[in-house]
Amino acid sequence: MALIQKCRKPVVLLVDEAHDLHSSTLIKIKRLIELVRLQGGILSILLVGHPKLKNDLRRPSLEEIGARTTVFSLEGIRGHQTEFIHWLLSECIHEEYLVSDLVTDEAIAFLAERLTTPLQIEHYLKLAFESGYKVGTKPITTGIIESVLAHAINDLEPRLIRHGYNAKVLAELLNVRMAEVNSFLHGQLPPGRTQDLRDQMLKMGIPV
Repeated sequence: MALIQKCRKPVVLLVDEAHDLHSSTLIKIKRLIELVRLQGGILSILLVGHPKLKNDLRRPSLEEIGARTTVFSLEGIRGHQTEFIHWLLSECIHEEYLVSDLVTDEAIAFLAERLTTPLQIEHYLKLAFESGYKVGTKPITTGIIESVLAHAINDLEPRLIRHGYNAKVLAELLNVRMAEVNSFLHGQLPPGRTQDLRDQMLKMGIPV
């Protein structure tokens, strides 16, 4: 408060990994904004987090916060993975080389189909190049990409984690034991119970 009054300028507070904030913390952040306003200052809060944050702000228990929030969804490179891969490779090679000299079009298409984030693409391209170098293969083929990709990369558990929902968070939201959540994630529950949990998650806006 003293710092904001001293600066006498509008202030933006950036909070990364905001999907991990406790609901009581969000309420206190709202209170901080109100206190700054009472002192004649301007404080805006920019919360950055996984899609879980948007769903949390829509819950009735957080209506006091969510109603005061403007949500912006950033899709990243989704739908443009192929263009991103071409751009990434073109930034890393000398002008006299072509992307096709390093990776086949089929391998790029396969990567674009299986991966969704820049981090994933950079990671698995690196592994593919390392693998190709060891076996003396150039350009990188679909077979090499398949050999380095994690088999469970797009299973339910890693997909949920990318949206901010680990087993502990799911157990709290669904009000069930961690053991049951783990069984659900690994397809070990009876079909009826699995469908019940899926329905609850869909109602909460959790992608399954």
